[in-house]
Amino acid sequence: MTPQQIATGTGATLATATAWADAINAACQQFQINTPARQAAFLAQIGVESAGLTKLVENLNYSAAALLALWPDHFTAADAAAYGRTTAHPANQVMIANIAYANRMGNGDVSSGDGWRFRGRGLIQLTGRLNYRQAGAALNMPFEANPDLVAQPQGASLTAAWYWAQHGCNAMADAGHFIAITQAINGGTNGLQARQALYSQAFSSLNVA
Repeated sequence: MTPQQIATGTGATLATATAWADAINAACQQFQINTPARQAAFLAQIGVESAGLTKLVENLNYSAAALLALWPDHFTAADAAAYGRTTAHPANQVMIANIAYANRMGNGDVSSGDGWRFRGRGLIQLTGRLNYRQAGAALNMPFEANPDLVAQPQGASLTAAWYWAQHGCNAMADAGHFIAITQAINGGTNGLQARQALYSQAFSSLNVA
């Protein structure tokens, strides 16, 4: 895929797509994302998930009210007021991550710092110590020891393509099941219209002789 095709499919600027092209192409080759239908679907999904290849680390800038709405089982009203964004203070994103992700996904307790250390990163966000460990083992990269690698082009592209393959997205792309791919990637259908628009643009671009 050329940088222009990647830009068209992800909504990235040409400069950004150029910087990512080698890593994305290598990851796609490794995981058989190698037809226009597969590539267009992959580009559209990572484009929306990463805001055009620009957002690689989870944003935890939540208000106190949002914390109680999102994670009612993890935050008390007092914790939400203390760590969430209010008119009196900014969000304490480190503590939000440590509380929200404590004692799950392979993470330790709040004091371990694992929630923040293994917060979401990548084109398709990888979250939790166990997921970093599994992806690192599958890709022969030290993601558990160095989580920030997942926010770099090579690590982000490989983990996205690995996640894609793990969830059978090539077969879904072959069958034209784009909504099912979106649900596998997003957990829902957030941004579906934008994803479909990017897919259409990418598919047309990739089919140019």
